[in-house]
Amino acid sequence: MRHGDFNRLSREELIECWTEIIGSPPPHKLRSPMMAKILTCEHQWQTSGRPRATLVRKLQRLTGAPPNSTLPATSGQRLVREWSGVEHTVDITEAGYLWNGKTWRSLSAIAKEITGTKWSGPRFFGVQT
Repeated sequence: MRHGDFNRLSREELIECWTEIIGSPPPHKLRSPMMAKILTCEHQWQTSGRPRATLVRKLQRLTGAPPNSTLPATSGQRLVREWSGVEHTVDITEAGYLWNGKTWRSLSAIAKEITGTKWSGPRFFGVQT
């Protein structure tokens, strides 16, 4: 089902979808338009393949990982970041960071070139240096 289709369903159909997708009946006083919006969001999460934020936090607590931890950047790694609808790929090499056919000495310089403003390069790309 496409996510826009929930708006066209009757209340009974929304309740049926809710029970199937969420796993329990909806709250009794929840209105149909809000139910459709929540179902749309839930459907998008499930089809995206991304884990829910609550699951990620629970796994971090169980493993002892700090919240929002980042991975160390190592040679041979490829960093990908989308900015303003454009996907930017940076390859980490022994000589530095390769982006758009040019080797750069810092991720921050690349981030500034991409965004036009000063950024922490590691934070922009989600890595530790």
